[in-house]
Amino acid sequence: MARRVFFSFHFERDNWRAGQVRNSGAFKDIDDAGYWDHAKWEEIKKKGDAVISKWIDDALKGSSVTVVLIGKETSGRKWVKYEIKKSHSKGNGMLGVYIHKVNDKEKKTDVKGKNPFEQFYVTRDGKKIRLSELYPTYDYVDQGGYTNLGKWIEKAAEKAGK
Repeated sequence: MARRVFFSFHFERDNWRAGQVRNSGAFKDIDDAGYWDHAKWEEIKKKGDAVISKWIDDALKGSSVTVVLIGKETSGRKWVKYEIKKSHSKGNGMLGVYIHKVNDKEKKTDVKGKNPFEQFYVTRDGKKIRLSELYPTYDYVDQGGYTNLGKWIEKAAEKAGK
């Protein structure tokens, strides 16, 4: 089934790795709502926070799943945090995918980053629950993301009732 997927990641540091994941062939039936190039990001970024948040909000419209591509610094990024909060509040299926072992343009890997879902809580039945307990994470290299990412996305969508 075709899904509209929003990709959240630290653009400056992980754009190349995110591109490798996006161009891996796992997305034949997926409309990648939140994937954009360097020139577009630079143009939007110059216009300030209000324009960035509007772009994110617009890109999330109609999406059913948010995939957080996790690199070394992803969990500390302002806009990744915003995207996670917005995605959760709109009921998107979500998952995290560690991409630190995906080669960058210089064929180098990186250090594994922290799970960004660890920072957020929801209250259910009077108990605080971390989003990391609700949304799974996978390792793109070690867990066969090339083959399995589409399945992980579908599973997240089903779990969210999308």
